[in-house]
Amino acid sequence: MKNFKKESKPTARMLLGKKGEDVAAVFLEGLGHQILTRNYRTGHLEIDIISVDAFGVHFVEVKSRVAPVAVAPEENVTPLKQKKIANAALRYLHGSKDPRVRADSEVHFDIVAVTFDGGEEKVDWFPDAYFPMYV
Repeated sequence: MKNFKKESKPTARMLLGKKGEDVAAVFLEGLGHQILTRNYRTGHLEIDIISVDAFGVHFVEVKSRVAPVAVAPEENVTPLKQKKIANAALRYLHGSKDPRVRADSEVHFDIVAVTFDGGEEKVDWFPDAYFPMYV
């Protein structure tokens, strides 16, 4: 007997996350970033956006919320989440064949928080939001 994977409809949360990532990607491009990939997955690890600019490679976690917000979106990037992103980043760096990603590239871990309030979008960028510890 074969197992068939059910087609699942995107949830409101998934749609909000996708919309936030779209806004974040456009925002980063406006700052001069080139988007290398979105939703990079390796095993159970994921990075929302990987970009490159004149200062190096950026691993970007995007947090999307609808106002009013009880907790700032960037505060939801916990130390455990940071560690997972850092591990995924290592895998990406070691496996990348992209000439824009070099062994001597500076590496940045950024957060982009997108808050939707009615028809308005508020984007907050936190460059070098954290420096992961490899233990």
